[in-house]
Amino acid sequence: MAKRILIVEDEEKIARFVELELRHEGYEVGKAANGREGLEACLSDKYDLVLLDIMLPEINGLEVLRRLRKTSSLPVILLTARDEVMDKVAGLDGGADDYITKPFAIEELLARIRLVFKKAEPLKETARDARDKADMLPSESNPDIYSFGELQLNTKRYEVCFADEKVELTNREFELLRILLENKNIVLTRDVLMNKVCGYDFVGETNVIDVYIRYLRTKIDERFGIKMIQTVRGVGYVIREE
Repeated sequence: MAKRILIVEDEEKIARFVELELRHEGYEVGKAANGREGLEACLSDKYDLVLLDIMLPEINGLEVLRRLRKTSSLPVILLTARDEVMDKVAGLDGGADDYITKPFAIEELLARIRLVFKKAEPLKETARDARDKADMLPSESNPDIYSFGELQLNTKRYEVCFADEKVELTNREFELLRILLENKNIVLTRDVLMNKVCGYDFVGETNVIDVYIRYLRTKIDERFGIKMIQTVRGVGYVIREE
């Protein structure tokens, strides 16, 4: 059965062009020209993926995404003419699976769609795999708690604390911190971090990672007067043992 894709885009020429290309690739396609219609269509359970423009009349794309994520995990790729990193971070934090900046090559959009569908495929595991996972106990190679001085990140409770104070992080901030703590003393490039944090082979601007690093430094380093995350100029970031 063909995958069904909804295009929520108020620029008719762009919507029609993308529609024709998607139909040529064998997808079924629906369209909505404003945020209100788009949200209703998203919630109809008729589609497998949404291409969602940010700058929409009636309800903007980020608000559509916010409302959608209250009840649905429908995959969303943001289409945006905005080139501001903060907009991209807001979209990713809001639950978008990916974003692509206009103007874009249709080949890149099709590749992003394939990646999102691949990511959304249910993981298949044998009964033995499931049993082994259930029986797995915490170990040095599979810890539940990562630490740096008085900072602790608990993957079971999904929380971060410094001494007795809780640190509120977004999902991607939490994942970025976990990856850095898991790889202490190893310098990780922005490309590697983007791949690990977003869960797919990212194609685009890796300065989004710089924004998340700044958020972590504000919430942890500056708040508690420590220097945890170090920048390796021209390469990436690292947390080193004191």
